Amino acid sequence: MKVGIESFKLTEKLPYFEDRGLISQIRRCSNSISANIAQAFGREGIKDKQRIYIISRGSSFELQNHLIYGQKVKYFSAEQADSLIKEIDDIVYALNKIIATLEKRKK
Repeated sequence: MKVGIESFKLTEKLPYFEDRGLISQIRRCSNSISANIAQAFGREGIKDKQRIYIISRGSSFELQNHLIYGQKVKYFSAEQADSLIKEIDDIVYALNKIIATLEKRKK
């Protein structure tokens, strides 16, 4: 959820014309990461949990892409984007471990 909050704060400084574009995309995928983790945690079936964790991982990579784009078009500084990208890397690492553990349990 921390990444979602930091992403929201970062988008508050974007130009108004981005309101329905990049701002919306960043906010939706950053919120999706923690929402899907919470949803997967509440599921009982291993396959279902794993599928939702994979979706969360996809949202993580989507957010990284938007942050890199924002950096390249000079909406964010390298420091702002890199800080969030590092946090997302940590989330992806944890999700990969969870997904691998669930894969082992399926067998």
